Amino acid sequence: MIESSVTKKGQTTLPKSVRETLGLKAGDRVRYVISDGEVRMLPVRPIRRLFGALQHDGPAVSVEEMEQAAADGACEA
Repeated sequence: MIESSVTKKGQTTLPKSVRETLGLKAGDRVRYVISDGEVRMLPVRPIRRLFGALQHDGPAVSVEEMEQAAADGACEA
């Protein structure tokens, strides 16, 4: 179990192992989710980090074609 203390101002230092596990660097943001008396801390990932995450080798498609494909997929579920 990993622990840290809380200052009078309500601040704490994230232990190195927590920062490494979440991939956090100075200036990164985190989100807190409170549920059933427990708190989960999640890294906030800016949308720009997704650039290049998806690869498409075929021809470019229009927005209308993407919307149609999404609608077709939704009907299959």
